[in-house]
Amino acid sequence: MSQAESNPIVLYDGVCGLCNRLVQFLLKRDTHDRFRFASLQSNFANDLLTHHRFDPHDLDTVYVVNDYGQPNQSLLARSDAILYMLAQLGGPWRLAGIGRVLPKVFRDAVYKVVARNRYRVFGKHEACMLPEPRHRARFLDI
Repeated sequence: MSQAESNPIVLYDGVCGLCNRLVQFLLKRDTHDRFRFASLQSNFANDLLTHHRFDPHDLDTVYVVNDYGQPNQSLLARSDAILYMLAQLGGPWRLAGIGRVLPKVFRDAVYKVVARNRYRVFGKHEACMLPEPRHRARFLDI
C-alpha cells in the first residue's frame, strides 16, 4: 500500500489564492502529516475524477479522496470535504463537525457562493503553487 492509499488526498484548484491558503493551513496544522495533495489541474486529479464520473474541468470544487486505490475508495466534495478536513486536524478544529447539523443543501449553497467569488476576493495565480521542499513528498502531482 502506497502512502497515497493510506492517507486522505485533497484535490484543490492549484491557481486559486483561497485554495492555496487552505493547503497552507492544512500543512501547518496537520501534525501527523496525514493529508496528501494534488491540484485539480493535474493528470492525477483528472484520472481520479473521471473514474468517479465527476467533471475534471470543474475547478470550483474541493475534494477529499479517502481510501485511494482501495475497493471502498470514496470522494467527499464541497462542504463535506471542508468539514472532513477540519475534523481530521483534531483538537479545536473537530468542533467544525457541528456544521453537519446544517442541511447539506444549505452548506453547499454557501460553499458555491464562496467558490464563485474566490478569484476576485483571494486572487488567481498564473501557475500552481510549488510546495516547500520539506512538503514536496506530500504532493502527488509534482
